[in-house]
Amino acid sequence: MTDLDLGRDAYPIPGPQNTNLADILERVLDKGIVIAGDIKIDLLDIELLTIRLRLFVASVDTAKKAGIDWWETDPALSSRAARNSLQDENRELRERLEALESKTSETSAG
Repeated sequence: MTDLDLGRDAYPIPGPQNTNLADILERVLDKGIVIAGDIKIDLLDIELLTIRLRLFVASVDTAKKAGIDWWETDPALSSRAARNSLQDENRELRERLEALESKTSETSAG
């Protein structure tokens, strides 16, 4: 008997699907993935240390849809946030300087 006689060409046996890393990464970034875990260190039933780990892997768009955008307000990660932080610091320093100058002018006038 040949392969044609057994009908093997008509019904191929499915094998493992080839999925490359780029496809997997695209799916993960599109949908997002959460990895969570806790590490506890106890000694004689006394809790010494608890570490909670939470990891959310997603694209920027997916994270924003989930309400996560902390990188936009962190001066270490965002030039806009750093600029705003610097402007806030300058404003506060100017206010303090004006307050000190007004106190100095009041004491010299009085």
